[in-house]
Amino acid sequence: MDAKIVNRDGDNVSIQIDVSLKGSMLDAEDRIQSALNKAGTLATEELLSKFDSDGSPITFGSVKYTARSRDAKTYQTPYGEIALERYVYQTSKGGKIFVPLETDARIIGTSTPRFAKIVSNKYANMGSTALIKDLNENHNRRVVRSFVKNVSDRVGAIALAKEEQWTYSMPEMEKPIKTVTIGLDGTTLRMDDGKYRESMVGTIGLYDKSGERQHTIYIGATPEYGKEKFINRLELEIKHVKDLYPKSEYVGLADGARDNWPFLEKHTTHQIIDFYHATEYVHDAADTKFKKKIQQSEKNIWLDDRMHKLKHNMGGASRMLREFQEWKVDVKDDNGLIKAAITYFTNNKKRMKYYKYLDMNMPIGSGVTEAACKVIIKQRMCLSGMRWKEEGAAKVISLRCLTKSTDRWEQFWGKIDQYGYQLAA
Repeated sequence: MDAKIVNRDGDNVSIQIDVSLKGSMLDAEDRIQSALNKAGTLATEELLSKFDSDGSPITFGSVKYTARSRDAKTYQTPYGEIALERYVYQTSKGGKIFVPLETDARIIGTSTPRFAKIVSNKYANMGSTALIKDLNENHNRRVVRSFVKNVSDRVGAIALAKEEQWTYSMPEMEKPIKTVTIGLDGTTLRMDDGKYRESMVGTIGLYDKSGERQHTIYIGATPEYGKEKFINRLELEIKHVKDLYPKSEYVGLADGARDNWPFLEKHTTHQIIDFYHATEYVHDAADTKFKKKIQQSEKNIWLDDRMHKLKHNMGGASRMLREFQEWKVDVKDDNGLIKAAITYFTNNKKRMKYYKYLDMNMPIGSGVTEAACKVIIKQRMCLSGMRWKEEGAAKVISLRCLTKSTDRWEQFWGKIDQYGYQLAA
């Protein structure tokens, strides 16, 4: 197995690959992958050299930099390591060095931009141990944990720092957007002190006239990042969406947490309490009313009827509330479940006009936001034994929101490619 450059012609390079095709298909494919990686390192080395300076002095404003030396450095690429000599600059007074190659080639730490993009994407979705194993087994690419942590921290820091500064274009929708839902929720995250603290997740869902979801935007924040900053971030996204879809119906969807509603009332015309949260209170109250085994069939019939009426009939929530109030008089409520249902329906019945919202093809469940708690936080950050420091958690959440919101990951890297890592950082 070998690869070598056989011709250079301006911006083009020709590489010859020799690989043995003996043995099993799997063994031969491994050799092919190794040969392609070798070719990739050769081409990337040629490419990196094109971004180096010629050693001439460089002036920024009134400050003159001169080439101090031509030092060797090892860079990490998707294909392998490259040891390369490049010019290092400094002023006559010393101080911070400047490396034109690293600035112009958008080097992040010791990584080329594409490899940093690959590693940080994987780190957003798996821990460093799994990431290292994945690169080795699936890409024939060996890296160490310190490199993974370094490059992911650097990319995550940019993602976090630019959350309130960089805006992203919406993908082209297949159908016109009639309804926009806004939801927010919290879920716990285990911190490095062993205590569980709440992290915030928000969603903006875009729906067509038939009620089919076309796009979802995810926003998340760790506890220290602060609910106020999270709200500001969510409001920026809402403003951007309203500028694009000013005639759409805006709907606030959430569970019964009181803190959510002042915010949702500020930004939406309709507010809907999650239907499935409401049904949990109905089930709990029914378990208290029909607690005997002999009553289970009666309970199931009652539940089928009341759930249908709550969902499809005008005034369904008010009638159910009156029924709970009647039960409270003559049903023993040791666990307080009927009382809890009365309180819940009293506080939220104005947000339970499900018949109206269904007729308008609006979603009546906050499943998108609840799923976001799992997708953004739980699936990555609540694995066995995991503990997080604020900064590390904030970076990973920011990366996950970018990777889970359609088109944003590519746009994020387009901005790094445009501005450069140093300027973005």
